[in-house]
Amino acid sequence: MLTAPPTPHRVRRVAAAITLLLLAVAAPVSAQAPSQRPGMGATPYQDKAGSGVTFRVWAPHASAVRVAGPFNGWSTTATPLFSEGNGRWSRDLPNLGPGTLYKFIVVHAGQTLWKGDPHARRVTPDFGNSVVYDPAAYGWATDGFEMPPWHELVLYELHVGTFGLAAGQGAPASFAAATAKLDHLVDLGVNAIALMPVKEFPGNLSWGYNPTFPYAIEHSYGGPDALKAFVDAANARGIAVIADVIYNHWGPMDLDLWRFDGWSQNGFGGLYFYNDARAITPWGDTRPDFGRQGVRDYIRDNVRMWLGEFRMSGLRWDATKFIRRHNGGDLPEGWSLLRGLNDLIAAEFPGAISIAEDMDGDGNITRPTAQGGGGFDTQWDTAFFHPMRGALIAQNDADRNMHAVAAAIGLVYNGSAQQRTIYTESHDEAATGGRIPEAVFPGNATSWWSRKRAALGSAAVLTAPGIPMLLQGQEFLQPGFFNDTTPLAWGHLQQFPGFVDLHRDLISLRRNAHGRTRGLTGSGVQVFHVNNSDKVIAFRRWHSGGAGDDVVVVMNFSATPRLNYRIGMPLSGAWRLRLNSDSTAYDPEFGDTPAADGQAFAPPYDGFPVSMVVNLGPYATLIYSRPRAGSPDLNGDGWVNGADLGMLLAAWGTADPRADLDDNGSVNGADLGMLLGAWGPVR
Repeated sequence: MLTAPPTPHRVRRVAAAITLLLLAVAAPVSAQAPSQRPGMGATPYQDKAGSGVTFRVWAPHASAVRVAGPFNGWSTTATPLFSEGNGRWSRDLPNLGPGTLYKFIVVHAGQTLWKGDPHARRVTPDFGNSVVYDPAAYGWATDGFEMPPWHELVLYELHVGTFGLAAGQGAPASFAAATAKLDHLVDLGVNAIALMPVKEFPGNLSWGYNPTFPYAIEHSYGGPDALKAFVDAANARGIAVIADVIYNHWGPMDLDLWRFDGWSQNGFGGLYFYNDARAITPWGDTRPDFGRQGVRDYIRDNVRMWLGEFRMSGLRWDATKFIRRHNGGDLPEGWSLLRGLNDLIAAEFPGAISIAEDMDGDGNITRPTAQGGGGFDTQWDTAFFHPMRGALIAQNDADRNMHAVAAAIGLVYNGSAQQRTIYTESHDEAATGGRIPEAVFPGNATSWWSRKRAALGSAAVLTAPGIPMLLQGQEFLQPGFFNDTTPLAWGHLQQFPGFVDLHRDLISLRRNAHGRTRGLTGSGVQVFHVNNSDKVIAFRRWHSGGAGDDVVVVMNFSATPRLNYRIGMPLSGAWRLRLNSDSTAYDPEFGDTPAADGQAFAPPYDGFPVSMVVNLGPYATLIYSRPRAGSPDLNGDGWVNGADLGMLLAAWGTADPRADLDDNGSVNGADLGMLLGAWGPVR
């Protein structure tokens, strides 16, 4: 921890020599009383008397607190703060404004400690000085953004440090570089970014899970205004941004919060942390003291900062198990903190989503607080990840457990599909076990085997019940392992364009973009066919049922094509093939197994009264849904005439559901014939 001024010895000598001059020209003087203005940290103000900055800090064990900066020659004594009597110290300093450097000087038991502001939004990269920042100064271009409906969310986990860069590119990682790639996500159909942590961390490279200043935005990425510009640009494109927050530990390195006001016990971290064994976590002895009101306030205000000031559409909470539990037992104050904060979010930021990375598969995490639950809206689901990944990367087909896959697909928490977030790749697993393509064929992540099984995994994520999540680059076969130094292989966009198209089509179906697969947005799921010998599974998805709603997904987890393969079907009649992942449109080396639309009729099968025969390619997914009946009266005026013909011709060659009268996925001559055959008044 810093116990000396933030400037080097040589610069300190110069600063000392000009201290009196600085004080003479810039010495702000205020009444000898605490500030009456609100806000923690350094808050710019402007009133009839002029402008200035209110400094306020929580340091209940300090005998004195002062603020130092260029405005007083970095003096340790010139500018005292005044006690408010509640452990807080404050003072208004006129004639200062945004951009001012400062640090707090905390005096305790004969020690003089130089401390960065716990509430600072900006810090300098050199000596960790805090920087006064005006949170209201950024001019938002996008107002009124609304979070997409949760049942239509497709998350994309993004790491700023590697997302915006191409291999060999010399430009630094930044919010601006990431912003330049947002149109790729729009084209893909992604509507929510799960942003890996962007809080200030030591150095310029990190996953972000070692925050040194929980309120400050990483300077190497561009700082707070650059983050706001990134969120602004994403929102303008219809994309929500969800912040990754870390409250289970802080640091543990370069952490000015450590023994912030000089007090500590038992060799632990003092004011902001537990000072007994409860401080111990896998990431250092820096678990916040969830029972101390000042710490609870600090975390509460941080939540408000992300959702209010930075306009995040939700929060992803890192390792919540280490907030609510310690050493195998419950941590009651951690539980109460989580419940209280989720109640706060629901009340103050309706529509914002709260995502737990808890990893225990406990439905109580996403049960409402009124029912004794944690109040989270959804949780990362290892009950999906582990069996699905195991089935995808097993070397031999015989080792794929389809019963485990069936259980992974069929699980929902508390009757709601949206209460779990499902994935086959995330930063953690991709870092330790490798990306799916890499794990399938180490050293040859672009092999046929890797492409096929990665496609199978993405199809499972985007058709099973849950909020689906992709890890950056998953859509173009990012190889290797996740780390904070390897840029994405953006060249794969040109090398594997069909694989990207597959993800685009899967996302379109998952979001029901054309009104044909509403069932994929619902909570209904029935895994009705499990063949562990042939490695085939089939399941039904529905929202409310019926044409354009019921969806049947058939998956082959083996390298052997399954031709003339019979499965049960929930309803008789026509079923449209919406996607065949074995199509050569997605990869010229895929098999293009002749899958097609089908008719379900007797005999009964799989517990259903009717069945259908399908053709499955190796490691392939088929997606079927019921056809919708389209009306040739496209504009709904009661007549089929030239106006409707014009609308149909304008949609020619597209999948526009209004003009695709036979619902085969394309507006063409068959639809034209149907429209002309109905010419005249609608009967």
